[in-house]
Amino acid sequence: GLVLGIYSSEKDEGAAQFTGAGDAFDRLVSGKLRELLSVSGPPLKKGKTRVFHGLHQDFPSVVVVGLGKKNAGVNDQENWNEGKENIRAAVAVGCRQIQDLEIPSVEVDPCGDAQAAAEGAVLGLHEYNELKQKKKPVVTPQLHGSAESEAWQKGVVYAEGQNLARYLMEAPANYITPIKFAEHIEQRLRSFSNVKVHIRPESWIATQQMGAFLSVAKGSAEPPIFLEIHYLGGTNTNDSPLVFVGKGVTFDSGGISLKPSSGMDAMRADMGGAATVCSAIVTAATLNLPLNIIGLTPLCENMPSGKANKPGDVVRAKNGKTIQVDNTDAEGRLLLADALCYAHNFNARAIVNAATLTGAMDVALGSAATGVFTNSSWLWTHLYEASILTGDRVWRMPLFEHYTKQVTDCPLADVSNIGKYSRAGGACTAAAFLKEFVTASHWAHLDIAGVMSNKDEVPYLRKGMAGRPTRTLVEFAARLSQDSHN
Repeated sequence: GLVLGIYSSEKDEGAAQFTGAGDAFDRLVSGKLRELLSVSGPPLKKGKTRVFHGLHQDFPSVVVVGLGKKNAGVNDQENWNEGKENIRAAVAVGCRQIQDLEIPSVEVDPCGDAQAAAEGAVLGLHEYNELKQKKKPVVTPQLHGSAESEAWQKGVVYAEGQNLARYLMEAPANYITPIKFAEHIEQRLRSFSNVKVHIRPESWIATQQMGAFLSVAKGSAEPPIFLEIHYLGGTNTNDSPLVFVGKGVTFDSGGISLKPSSGMDAMRADMGGAATVCSAIVTAATLNLPLNIIGLTPLCENMPSGKANKPGDVVRAKNGKTIQVDNTDAEGRLLLADALCYAHNFNARAIVNAATLTGAMDVALGSAATGVFTNSSWLWTHLYEASILTGDRVWRMPLFEHYTKQVTDCPLADVSNIGKYSRAGGACTAAAFLKEFVTASHWAHLDIAGVMSNKDEVPYLRKGMAGRPTRTLVEFAARLSQDSHN
């Protein structure tokens, strides 16, 4: 199969304009493609397709897809590069049509941005069907023509990174337990000589005095794991690393503060923070990015049992602070508190944590963007600029003292794990809680609860777990590595 892009005409009446690859193919078939398009209906709108059969022996089926306006660039209102997003969406739709026709391979028009085209193809075709007997036909996308093969390859790697996160998040919690998660990531990194993976057992976690993390884990029969990854891509292995920290709750029942049963199955993806940061490191290693990255992911289940945390219990974090656990379903911040304390051992250039932390984040922004709480404008700018390119957006949220007071005004301990006005500003009080465990001057907390899954909002992702914002983390790391080079 072949997927070709076509731009909308600037004026309603004008003839639509092919990409370079579309023009070349039209010449190859003596203008038949243009002819068929003009008689087959109105001009193609953005993201809409037409399929033609029998035009050329090499490509029995050709899908033409609308790319929208030709010179769409960065849209300041939308905070993303609209041209790139249009390409991703169009290519994804075209490739899925080829898949529906059960054609095993497809060549993709680079549409003027081969990286975006590759991302659209590889993200658009991905589906979790490991456990089904009846699977959709596998389609292998490749670049049409050879002009932009390096950019295409980069796009494939970016998209495969996000697909790894989607795979881990989508898999059932009895398949991706803490130890299985760690082993899966270790296996993906085995071939890189500059990566070390440490799978730390419960005994190590105890010697590190991570009392907050252990208090969550003790409610489950699955033992906790602390996964530590060192990627040494920098020219000097002693250069300050970028430290990624990810929340790894492989299933979150809420504990004694049990969640409602409807939709609880989605809590298999409550390790989305761990999945995205680990996948970003796998991608960075594949791209051989010239910087050092450390990944830290506390992995456990949050279950109700006779051993589980009880509301009102007080636990002690690694830095000595005591925490009153007023709601056992606000467990992610307990894991992260200890992991963030540990992250300060590495003299980091920046500490970035990601977590499906609060339902309040979903209420605030929905699935439009990841909420970012940060004490560093430098860090914010880098994340924001990366997200404009990837189309996987971020939005800055407040870290006011106003919220800190609500978690530190606590009857029994130094801090409470929920704000004293319960529901008000829930994502903000969660961030204020984490800030109590951070002394680094460049720290960002990404609350990814709202972008955890996709219904139909991102046209190039199928329904299911989204693996966002893996590509933004990778692009951010790539920018940081350029920074250190310059």
